[in-house]
Amino acid sequence: MTEGNRDFDHPPRPLAQRIGAIAWPSFFAAGVATMVFFAFVDPLALRDLTFPSLQITREMGYTVGFFMFWLATSSSSLFTWWLLRPGSRFNRPLQ
Repeated sequence: MTEGNRDFDHPPRPLAQRIGAIAWPSFFAAGVATMVFFAFVDPLALRDLTFPSLQITREMGYTVGFFMFWLATSSSSLFTWWLLRPGSRFNRPLQ
């Protein structure tokens, strides 16, 4: 197999499809995690325990919580995508 003619396991996916495959499931999971978490935890009570000097509203607490969950779940999705890439694209054949 020559360096310019590699046989891939499947053709490379478009960038938008790769980003969507990471962002959409993590967005959904972050939404579910936010609903479950804030069903039991009040953002104002959490603020009073962690950063009592900050003036954070309840809505801001929900927003920050959602984006933190989204960051965590997108990191997980990204890591899974990274582990599932075909090795034939990155490993050279042995001589």
